[in-house]
This record gives sequence, structure tokens and C-alpha cells, in this order.
Amino acid sequence: MASCLSLDWVTGMNDRSGKQLALDPQDLERLLVLRQNLGDVEGMAALYEPGALLVDDDGRSVVGRDAIRDFFKELIKSGRKFELGMQRPALVTGNLALTSTLSPNGSVTAEVPRKQPDDAWLWVIDQFSIAK
Repeated sequence: MASCLSLDWVTGMNDRSGKQLALDPQDLERLLVLRQNLGDVEGMAALYEPGALLVDDDGRSVVGRDAIRDFFKELIKSGRKFELGMQRPALVTGNLALTSTLSPNGSVTAEVPRKQPDDAWLWVIDQFSIAK
């Protein structure tokens, strides 16, 4: 897969800032990679609930959208680029889902998104690597 994504991928319903909403829990990874490749830190943070938990590759916990925004700001400065991996089908029950991806580097991610009142999905928990 090419590491650069184009805006041609952006379709569908948008939030108040004009960003595409994740109307399926499996949209979140694609939107995160797209926004990271565009350098859109605000858009990346907008994919998380205000009190979300992100656990990075080193096991460091980052709690809250503001802290997640700061984390992604530093990640983008570092030059690290995300790539799309092979997603497993989402497990969905009610307004919760479990998503998982086999990343190109061989690690396995795990995420818990929650459906919002506007029908968009946002991450509540995002763990970059549960296995390698």
C-alpha cells in the first residue's frame, strides 16, 4: 500500500469542522492514517472520545483527547508514518465494538470504539500493539 493517501478517500458525512465522520468502526483506522499523512493533528485527536485511553508501542498510557493531541503532534514531528494494515472484521454489540489490525510491521492492534449520538464512532481505547 502506498504510504500517502489522497483526499479522494474522503467522502460521506462530515462533522462541524468539515472532517469525515467514522460511520463504521472500521473507518477509524483509515481516517487516522489519512489524517496523519496530511499532518492533521486536530483531525487525528477528533477520532477519540474526550476521556479516551491510548497506549503506544512502548506501553505508555496517554489519557484524554488533549494529551492524545499532544502525543500525535510529537509523533508527526518525529517523522513516523502510519500505514494501513489488514483489519479483522469488527465485533459490534450495541454501541460498542472491538476492532483489531495486523500492522505492516507485524504487530497487532486492539481498539474499542463507541457509537456516538450523531452515529459516528470514536475510539475509547486504542492500544497500538497487543502482540508482535
